[in-house]
Amino acid sequence: MSQPALMPNFFVTPIGSLDAYIAMVHRMPMLTLEEEQAYAEDFQKNENLEAAKKLVLAHLRCVVKIARGYDGYGLQQADLIQEGNIGLMKAVKRFDPTVGVRLVSFAIHWIKAEMHEFILRNWRIVKVATTKAQRKLFFNLRKAKKSLKWLNPTEAANLAQELHVPLSDVKEMEMRLYAEDADLHYDMDDDDNKTKSPFAQHFLAAPHSNPADQFESDDSATLALNHLHQALSQLDARSQTIIQERWLDPKKSTLDDLAVRFGISCERIRQLEKAALSKLGVWLKPATVGKR
Repeated sequence: MSQPALMPNFFVTPIGSLDAYIAMVHRMPMLTLEEEQAYAEDFQKNENLEAAKKLVLAHLRCVVKIARGYDGYGLQQADLIQEGNIGLMKAVKRFDPTVGVRLVSFAIHWIKAEMHEFILRNWRIVKVATTKAQRKLFFNLRKAKKSLKWLNPTEAANLAQELHVPLSDVKEMEMRLYAEDADLHYDMDDDDNKTKSPFAQHFLAAPHSNPADQFESDDSATLALNHLHQALSQLDARSQTIIQERWLDPKKSTLDDLAVRFGISCERIRQLEKAALSKLGVWLKPATVGKR
């Protein structure tokens, strides 16, 4: 992930020293309203990175506090803090001190946005929520559930009404929350996999695949290829070479290449090519008509 330009190494949470990092950020002095506005104006007008750094340092404790609210998602708190720090720096970059709000109020949105994106990317192998509505429902449903049990019909209906979404969306998202990643490629004959769920690639339906259509397509392609070879065999050796190298080979030859090889002009090569294609068109026409 690319990081904002104003991010020094200090903001990368060290692995294995989370407690020390948290203790350190809580020792950072908080800013008064006047100091915050002065630093923000300095960064906005003069692009003073030292001023931006002071704004970020003073609000790192806010990132830690928000990250603690996402402990139940099974992700490392250090990772969440690091993602939140990126959101904080984005907020500092966009903060306008003339609006009349404190930076902490403005930054909360950016901090949570980065954490939410990180959670959705790492919650499952397959992303559990893709649209804006699904993302909102995912986090609200996690927050609203008072236990790990499934919602009863009344609870689901009340939650749908509270979140202003269809009941079907609540049920679908709840199923996604409880779903587990399944290996689609394990060997069904392996004794070590006997206890696994039988939801493997062998049982996945292919609704748009018809064996008869596939056979017909393969058979038609084989017939067309054979007919092309038969038609090419009717040409003289030079014309066969020209058609092969100008149209069929992966690396196509130019008119100049063939002119040098056969010791004739490019125009003559072009004429031979045109005549050969014309003959092929006549010979291949019956096969084309037969397919219609």
